[in-house]
Amino acid sequence: MASVGRPKAPLELSDEERETLSRWARRAKSAQALATRSKIVLGSAAGLSNVEVGARCGVEPHTVAKWRRRFLERRLDGLVDDPRPGRPASITSDQVEDVVVATLESTPKNATHWSRAKMAEGSGLSKSTIGRIWKAFELKPHRADGFKLSTDPLFVEKVYDVVGLYLNPPESAVVLSVDELCEASHNSSDVKSSVM
Repeated sequence: MASVGRPKAPLELSDEERETLSRWARRAKSAQALATRSKIVLGSAAGLSNVEVGARCGVEPHTVAKWRRRFLERRLDGLVDDPRPGRPASITSDQVEDVVVATLESTPKNATHWSRAKMAEGSGLSKSTIGRIWKAFELKPHRADGFKLSTDPLFVEKVYDVVGLYLNPPESAVVLSVDELCEASHNSSDVKSSVM
């Protein structure tokens, strides 16, 4: 079937762009808009028409055309929302991710666990910033009995999504944090006391 409409500029992706877009496309909860835009670009790069991509992504063809054009003009930066007015974030989500990953997957030289000072020195962030990150993710590397490494293979992706919500919440949204209180080893009285 012959294509209809204006001819489109070819959309080709580098391996790095394809990997980043695939990662972003999996963010179905915390960054729905970015996930949809990434799927649009991936579909367009696969040679699908704007109508086909729109049907797969649940958007109108003109929306596909818009994000395709923005990607061609600005590449990956074109898919990210423009910064909102106000004070810019002083710490990036990549920096937060680096601190969380380092806390969970490494130890400092000549030590059994990370301290705020050592992590601050290693990351280039302040000790208070390290403390806020650890508090946000309930990381307590100094407590051997309460500190557990996550075995979830998507843990870093999930951390990135949560950090994204904290650093750049959707407009007019309230971001709430709900922890899982129940584990197989807890009994109901433990849960009740932890809630109160």
